[in-house]
Amino acid sequence: MISLMINGTLRTFDRPLCCADLISELDLGGKRIAMERNGDIVPRSQFAQCMLQDGDRLEIVVAVGGG
Repeated sequence: MISLMINGTLRTFDRPLCCADLISELDLGGKRIAMERNGDIVPRSQFAQCMLQDGDRLEIVVAVGGG
């Protein structure tokens, strides 16, 4: 089990996740997002390789278009 603080809310998952897995779990696939892990930006090109650790603090921002 892994616990992550996501945008200030504690969430638990039953398996290890990479950033790409988390995006799928949160139904954010296909959306323009930015992710920060423990104060560092995670480049989109590294989402599949960046394994999340128990206790990580994440901030996820979804870009919203409009005009």
